[in-house]
Amino acid sequence: MSASGGTKAIVAALGANLAIAAAKFVAFAFSGSSSMLAEGVHSVADSGNQGLLLLGGKKAKRAATEEHPFGYGRERYIYGFLVSIVLFTIGGVFALYEGYEKIHDPHELDNWVWPVGVLVFAIIAEGFSFRTAIKESNELRGKQTWPQFVRRAKAPELPVVLLEDFGALVGLVLALGGVGLTLATGNGVWDGIGTMCIGALLVLIALVLAAETKSLLLGEAAGPEQVAKIRAAVADGETVTRVIHMRTLHLGPEELLVAAKVAVQHDDTAKEVADAINAAEARIRAAVPIARVIYLEPDIYHESAAASGDNPAGPAGTVGAA
Repeated sequence: MSASGGTKAIVAALGANLAIAAAKFVAFAFSGSSSMLAEGVHSVADSGNQGLLLLGGKKAKRAATEEHPFGYGRERYIYGFLVSIVLFTIGGVFALYEGYEKIHDPHELDNWVWPVGVLVFAIIAEGFSFRTAIKESNELRGKQTWPQFVRRAKAPELPVVLLEDFGALVGLVLALGGVGLTLATGNGVWDGIGTMCIGALLVLIALVLAAETKSLLLGEAAGPEQVAKIRAAVADGETVTRVIHMRTLHLGPEELLVAAKVAVQHDDTAKEVADAINAAEARIRAAVPIARVIYLEPDIYHESAAASGDNPAGPAGTVGAA
């Protein structure tokens, strides 16, 4: 996995979650806090999620085979999708169940120092992990807002770690609130309410992650800036005069397929066309280095055919014909 895959952020999150999970389970054993139990399971699930992301990055590096000629880059999307399922089933649903049970059978906390101390430690550790994820994301985010970055990122790891860490921090604050209100009122129902809130938060984050990784699995096109660079690189104004129609597809976060029908002069020789196509491919790779699989089909440009609208990216003639 390349640096852009957020390896540092994943490793930082994994280390933080393993330490936090152990501390939370110790606090639950001494205090009986359901918030602590839910948060402990949450941290275990997060640790498993980071393991899945690292495994997906490793499997994505496998070379292309005859059965999978475009390689295994989408493995990272598959494991990102699995993370959202794990977060939903293990983290969110368990927290909702545990909170429901605690509300129906509340009891006071024992040894309240343990859960409070562990929550403060966990907030510090998760803050460090979240800071690492933000730092790595800022290198790729550019001028995008955070919601835009999560929505448009082609590498699933950083958005996953960002949302996990954000959810963990909010969940810790909710757990601390539930424990604090339980101590203040002597009513264990507040601990259960805090646990239910944690579960609802995890389910919401899981649904967002599932929607985004599903879109990546279905296959997303290159971003507008990359498409513009590719279109500008194709035509040389001599042999290749324009792009008639073009498709792009991410085979993985860092591998792009480009397929286009390009216009050439009607009286060019086969050799001239072949040389022009090879030169256009070289220009595309120079402009967009992740464009590794390129198919260019030469054709004679006819305005009526270009306006027929065989490009699904937009209305007839608006995108296909330049």
